[in-house]
Amino acid sequence: MAIIEITSLHHPGTEIFSTLTEAQLRKEYEPGQGIFIAESPKVINVALNAGYKPVALMCEKRHIDGDVADIIARCGDIPIYTGSRELLAGLTGYTLTRGVLCAMQRPQEPSIDDVCRGAQRVVVIEGVVDTTNIGAIFRSAAALGIDAVLLTRNSCDPLNRRAVRVSMGSVFLVPWTWIDNAAQLKEHGFATVAMALTDNSVAIDSPILAAIPKLAIIMGTEGEGLPQSSIEAADHVARIPMSHNVDSLNVAAAAAVAFWELRKR
Repeated sequence: MAIIEITSLHHPGTEIFSTLTEAQLRKEYEPGQGIFIAESPKVINVALNAGYKPVALMCEKRHIDGDVADIIARCGDIPIYTGSRELLAGLTGYTLTRGVLCAMQRPQEPSIDDVCRGAQRVVVIEGVVDTTNIGAIFRSAAALGIDAVLLTRNSCDPLNRRAVRVSMGSVFLVPWTWIDNAAQLKEHGFATVAMALTDNSVAIDSPILAAIPKLAIIMGTEGEGLPQSSIEAADHVARIPMSHNVDSLNVAAAAAVAFWELRKR
């Protein structure tokens, strides 16, 4: 390992933690080898356990021989940039969660076949752009038995730093990939259910839905929900019955309810 103490906001090599945008990390850092940033010892350990490869670490100096020692031992011969809490916060623009960041190689994008092989319950995330919601949906998916996550390309990247942190590393546990539209899953034997409030929607606890062997649950955007075209293309439309004239839930909360109710029996 190479422990490098930095004293400047412009230290060579630290650009991956500071000046490069999420888009640049995905596409422009060492072309052909995009990276993402994992934050906190717990999340980094989940990623390492799942086989993700570290590229560089940034760690507050006081954690080198403490919380991060085991991670450093696992990471092999990579640069470890260290400095004071104040300096690293100034460089990154935020205070490091538990004092450590890890830049890791992005995996190759799997095919829909790969992530759906053997799956019975999957979720399609359509146009969800809030990083917190993406992370929370992944955490619920991992906890509540969803076999795979498929995202339309206008959704937030699950390997966005904040999405990864909110998911507590669940983005490394549930297979996921990108999809053009939920209708593609019908070719893989899935019936689709759109979560939407329409005149013909059924309650989410309908026995009809519970009896479907392979089901794709489609969740829409934070504001407008699913577009009408996606609702019309779905095999079923379902709603979560609610009280006090509340018309909708946050998409992450609604996803958790749907995952539990529509889980494999």
